[in-house]
Parts: sequence; C-alpha cells; structure tokens
Amino acid sequence: MNPVLLDTVPSVSPRLGFDRRFYLGASVAAIALVFWGFAQSYYLKLFFGTPELSPRLHFHGAVMSSWLIIFFVQAFLISSRRVAAHRRLGMVGLLVAVLVVILGTTTTFNAAAREVGLHSAEAEARVTVLGLEIVQMALFAGFVALAIAVRRRPDFHKRYMLLATACLLPSAFSRIPFNLTFMVSIFVSILILTNLSVIACIAADSYRYRRLHPAFGWGGLAFLASLNLAYVGAITSVWLKFGTRLVS
Repeated sequence: MNPVLLDTVPSVSPRLGFDRRFYLGASVAAIALVFWGFAQSYYLKLFFGTPELSPRLHFHGAVMSSWLIIFFVQAFLISSRRVAAHRRLGMVGLLVAVLVVILGTTTTFNAAAREVGLHSAEAEARVTVLGLEIVQMALFAGFVALAIAVRRRPDFHKRYMLLATACLLPSAFSRIPFNLTFMVSIFVSILILTNLSVIACIAADSYRYRRLHPAFGWGGLAFLASLNLAYVGAITSVWLKFGTRLVS
C-alpha cells in the first residue's frame, strides 16, 4: 500500500474502541443473563417440561426479548458507524419500550391478583414483587425518556439506555436456577446482584474516562436509590395492605 494512503485511513481512538466493546459486551451479558434466568420457564421450556404459558405471557416474553435484541443491534450499528440505521431502528425501539412498561406492570399485577385471590402462601411475596416492579418500570420509562430527550448527545443517550436495560435485570436474577439466598432473603440477594452489576458498569466507564459521567452519576444514583428504597417500602405492612387491596 502507498505509505501516503496510510495517513488517510481513519483510526479508531482508544476511547471509541472501549465504547464499542463496552456496550456490545453489556448487551451480550444482559441477553445471556436473561436467557439463563428464563431458560427453563420460557426459552427452553420444551426441554424442561415446564407448564404451558398463556398467549399473553408468550407475548410478554417476546416483547422483553425484543428489547434486549434491539439494544444489542443498536450497539452493533453504532460500532459499525451506521447511524442512520440506528435512528430508524430507534423508532421501533420506542414502541417496544412502551410495550415493556405496559406488559411488565400488568403481568406482575395479574400474578399478584391471582395469588391474593387464591389466598396462597406466595400472595405476600407477589405483592412485594409488584411494588418493586412498579418502580422498575417507572425507572425504565424514565431512562428511555431521558435517552430520547438527549438523543443528540450520544454520550448521555447510550448511558441512559444502558441504565434502562439494567432495570430488567432483577427479573432475570430472580429466576437463576441457583440458591441465591446466601443467609439473606431472595429479594436482598437480587438487589445485591443488581446493584453490583450497575456499579461495575459505572466503575468501568469511570475508570476508562477518568471521571464519573453525569449520566451515570445522577442516573446511577437514581437507579440505586430508587430500587433499594422500593424494596424497603415494598416489605412494609403499609404497602402489603395497600397492594393487597389494589389487586383484590
């Protein structure tokens, strides 16, 4: 090759290279975690012989999976510098995000209503999950809305989308086929794993850029504070009584 032409070949900056690996890696990790958690009850249910799912639950699973796939594809498109395609797919992503919030909330509401109606031993736990799910979906919607609002600022946009996707992790952690109690309740274990996952992402990003980005600073604080406070509130007698009446 002509040595002169070598100077015209665009190089990938170390930071851009990090971003590509970071967001692609985060999307793959999220997909793997969700697949692992829901393999027995959804993705590989034919092999495990688990109970049949209603069409509504199949649709719910397809929508949640679609969000994760879109997150991966969007990261890939940006890493490939296909910005126009990224923006077009973003319109589909917005529709899927709306469905995620609607189905995530109503599915958990219906599950709590079923157990409360049956007066089952799981009724109280389902009401607690409902309280957490409402906060998770509110956070998801808020981060997606923020990401759209600052879409012309990619450094904010991508970080808010990552935080939005992290809002789906507790559901996956709760279904991992391992004993996660570790001498604490399953809810506390799920919170710990979710907290560590988000903190690890923020720490890696901050280490690479030598600063805490505001989107991760304020957004991460909102995520961690809201989710942990939601758990504290969701196990109180006040919420359990209110939540039970709500689904009755």
